[in-house]
Amino acid sequence: MDIKQKDFFCSWSGGKDSCLALFYALQQGGVAKKLLTVMIESGERSHSHGLSLPLLKKQAELLDIPLVTVAATWASYEENFISTLKSMRAEGIKMGVYGDIDLEDHRSWVLKVSQAAGIEAYHPLWQKPRREVLAEFIAAGFKAVVVAVNGKLLSKDFLGRVVDQQLLREFEQVGIDPAGENGEYHTAVIDGPIFKTELKIKILERLERSGYWFQNIAVL
Repeated sequence: MDIKQKDFFCSWSGGKDSCLALFYALQQGGVAKKLLTVMIESGERSHSHGLSLPLLKKQAELLDIPLVTVAATWASYEENFISTLKSMRAEGIKMGVYGDIDLEDHRSWVLKVSQAAGIEAYHPLWQKPRREVLAEFIAAGFKAVVVAVNGKLLSKDFLGRVVDQQLLREFEQVGIDPAGENGEYHTAVIDGPIFKTELKIKILERLERSGYWFQNIAVL
C-alpha cells in the first residue's frame, strides 16, 4: 500500500509495535496528523497498556503529533472507535496506521471498523517475523520499558525493565513470545529517532488488576 504524501492517524498504544509502525509510515513518506488512543471509561488510563494520560500526552508532545483520546468501556469500544474514525475522515484523514504483526482476528477487526468509517487501514509490520520486529525496533534506536505483564506467564520483576536483546533472551528462556504479541507483556516507548528528546520518567509502585501486573510511571 502506498502511503507516500498521505495524511494518516496512528492507532497509538504508546508501546513498541504502534511506535515502530508509526516510524515506518513516516519513513515511507506518510504525513502523521493524529495519534489515537482509546482510554478506559474515566479517561485516566489507556485500555490494555494502562498508560496514564499525562504519559501519553508527553509522548505526543515529543513526537510533535497531536493526541486524540476517546473514552470507552469494552462494550462501547467498537462504536466509539468507529465514531472517532468518521470524525477524522471528515477532517480529511483517509488512512490509519496499525501495529498488528500477525493476529488475523485483530487485523480483521481493524479492517471492519475502517471500512465502516471509509478509511484505509495500513499495517507496516504485517507478517514480519516477530523476533525480527523486536530486533528492528532495538536497532533503530528506540527505548521502551515494560509497563504490564500477564501474571500467569511472567514475574512482576520484569516491570520497569528496558526492552533490549538481554530481555528478549530472558523472555524466550521462560517460554513466552518475545514480541508479546499474545498479550504476555506491554511497553511504553520513551525515546527513539522520531522523539525530540527522551521522555524522562520515574518508576513508581506496581499494581495488580485481574491477573495482570502494571508498572505505574510518573512523567518528570
